[in-house]
Amino acid sequence: MAVTPRTLARWKQENRPIVALTATDYAFARVLDGAGIDLILVGDSLAMVALGHTTTLPLTLDEIIHHAKAVCRGVTRALVVVDLPF
Repeated sequence: MAVTPRTLARWKQENRPIVALTATDYAFARVLDGAGIDLILVGDSLAMVALGHTTTLPLTLDEIIHHAKAVCRGVTRALVVVDLPF
């Protein structure tokens, strides 16, 4: 069953824990999704973690879209949430 925003709202009402982690590429997204993670974040922190910048400010919309597409290709169950860059 795919996790949707509605699923998260229901789980919150049921006081069910929601597990969320960050991924920036296809391979890690596959691992997290396979482990049953509920929500995968593609965050602007990828500017520092994956791209080597000293802050998140240089991250472009095109770069985050590139990483979001890769993560989405690796996920079949988890809800993918993407930050917009600054």
